[in-house]
Amino acid sequence: MADECFRHPRLAAVYDALDTDRGDLDAYLRMAGEFGARRVLDIGCGTGVFALLLADRGIEVVGVDPAAASLDVAREKPGAARVRWIEGDAAALPPLRADLATMTANVAQAITGPRAWQGTLRGAYEALRPGGHLVFETRDPARRAWEEWDREHTHRVVEVPGAGAVESWCDLLDVSGPLVTFRWTYVFTADGEVLTSDSTLRFRDRDEVEADLTGRGFEVREVRDAPDRRGRELVFLARRA
Repeated sequence: MADECFRHPRLAAVYDALDTDRGDLDAYLRMAGEFGARRVLDIGCGTGVFALLLADRGIEVVGVDPAAASLDVAREKPGAARVRWIEGDAAALPPLRADLATMTANVAQAITGPRAWQGTLRGAYEALRPGGHLVFETRDPARRAWEEWDREHTHRVVEVPGAGAVESWCDLLDVSGPLVTFRWTYVFTADGEVLTSDSTLRFRDRDEVEADLTGRGFEVREVRDAPDRRGRELVFLARRA
């Protein structure tokens, strides 16, 4: 099930305004060009930011996400008709023969259960044509990013058009092995409503990810340093054999 920040209509509506720094997507756009991708599967597409950037470049895009509220936001954006939106996950997709499958931002880490993770990798493999690529990122657990997931480092107030000022901050709730749980709090000053969204991410090290990929039939072609979080996050490039 998607986190509340993606499936609650009021939170989904302000998500883009609270997450404006999407410089991380530049690297994915470059890789789509690098691989000559004409058909892309965007797993965990959310409000459609990356899917629409691809569509603007004439690429055929399928965006899949389990959060209906986020997809509702995506479908209302300019150019949304050029993207095929699917409510669900990568474990159950129609035949696609995509050139590239992507999981941007926290998508790969948000799939925490071993069965769900294996199902996602299997679904991505089956959605790709032979020789197609899967690309995703994950934070290096050794860098312990969660140590800054507190109010001191995350608190801010953003003026959102049509919604007014929204105050938000993060609190770390639990660290249990590879699983890190945290809570975002949102205060809508226009009417005082307070909403929260709990999330859990799974921190996988490089060896674990490579073993999972090869176990699902992928060839790990390269592991790159994420350009927006150098030394803290890795981008995996895998090819369907």
